[in-house]
Amino acid sequence: MIRISTSAPVAFAALDRSRWLRSLLVSLNLVMAGLTSSAHAQGMPGAGHNGVAAPGPVFSDTGPDAPAYGAAAGFPVGTRATASQIENLVGTYSHFDEMFHSRQIRRATTPWLFKRAPEPVISYTFGPERRSIADYLSHNPTTGLLIAKDDTILYEHYQYGRTDRDRFLSQSMAKTITAMLIGIAVSEGKIKSIDDPVSAYVPGLAGAEYGKTSIRDLLHMSSGVAFSENYDGKDDIARLSLDLFGQPGKDPVASVAQFNTRAVPPGTKWHYASIETEILGLVLRSATGVPIADYLHDRIWDAIGAEGDAAWAIDGTGQEIAFCCFNATLRDYARLGRLLAHDGAWEGRQLIPRQWVLDATTVKPADGYLAPGIANPYFGYGYQVWIFPGEQRRFALFGIRGQTILVDPASKLVMVHTAVRRKPSDPASYAEPLALWFGVLGQLGR
Repeated sequence: MIRISTSAPVAFAALDRSRWLRSLLVSLNLVMAGLTSSAHAQGMPGAGHNGVAAPGPVFSDTGPDAPAYGAAAGFPVGTRATASQIENLVGTYSHFDEMFHSRQIRRATTPWLFKRAPEPVISYTFGPERRSIADYLSHNPTTGLLIAKDDTILYEHYQYGRTDRDRFLSQSMAKTITAMLIGIAVSEGKIKSIDDPVSAYVPGLAGAEYGKTSIRDLLHMSSGVAFSENYDGKDDIARLSLDLFGQPGKDPVASVAQFNTRAVPPGTKWHYASIETEILGLVLRSATGVPIADYLHDRIWDAIGAEGDAAWAIDGTGQEIAFCCFNATLRDYARLGRLLAHDGAWEGRQLIPRQWVLDATTVKPADGYLAPGIANPYFGYGYQVWIFPGEQRRFALFGIRGQTILVDPASKLVMVHTAVRRKPSDPASYAEPLALWFGVLGQLGR
């Protein structure tokens, strides 16, 4: 039996973990007070701007608690049955597409290359302490960390023997990719309206509660259909994952149709449920007539000059598992983040409709139930994307065990973070990465 946790952090999905949420909120409040520090360029020998070299990526063969993560065995991949064991996490999260059936997304015909600048000295406030980015890496199980400002990489470090050639597992960061492809399909007329019911595109769900739900409400994770996601191995996400990852494959339409109890009216309450993204994937596949991975390649991946092949896990029927399991290099995730920072534009070409990205990353007054502090005690929610509180628009992609892309459109800052946290969803573990992000914004975001 295969059991895989495949959705975004319960930190931002469950509202009843009060002690963890208090810890997160206290930490973030302390962080917000520390946004006034400035950065200084770190001098390095060699040629470059003002005689300072612009370094390439930095690699380390070790990391925090490396022995527990399988260092002695070379960070093994394990098997499908042992993929989630601690000693196999590093291998699993960088070789997932080799362990599970996946559809390849070819690299760009003409790669687009980032510029590089000398590493700045980055520090941040966490609780009562001022910490450096080196401190952060020394005690967080981060496999890759990249910070870019628009077209320039400022920082790129890897741990646990991972390199810039490894493809890292997205987990639920894939949800945002799915939502952006929905936006493109709407602009192309393949989806007539996001107010259409799902059954208009997935006839197999006609009569089911999800079939009666609008695409918009799925984008907002507000279908009102009951679905449990608490990672105890007995919840609905475990049942759905077993259907999709199990062999032989089960029809994904039949898999989602088994969840058919309307708990609240649609469009009235946010409730995190990975199944809603899975249904968006079914809509997208039906509307476009091509596999989601191919649609991504033709509309985005090639156009942003992705330098590496990517891969998206598929179920036994060949359908991409839309709520998770995209795999790409750290720099290609940064390219995706840069595209979103430019509101869907890439080097003068609008790949995702600008208004779609704005709508996806903004809570409208009429949708108050999605607002930061209401949908979730800290974040708000857009079209499969997490929205920060505050007047300035900032947003994030999240996946369990520490997968993150953070985006600040105003400054064009992007931070990509991949990790192998022991617990799939520990809300307190998100406080320090966000503290680091706020430190980056305070120092480099002007």
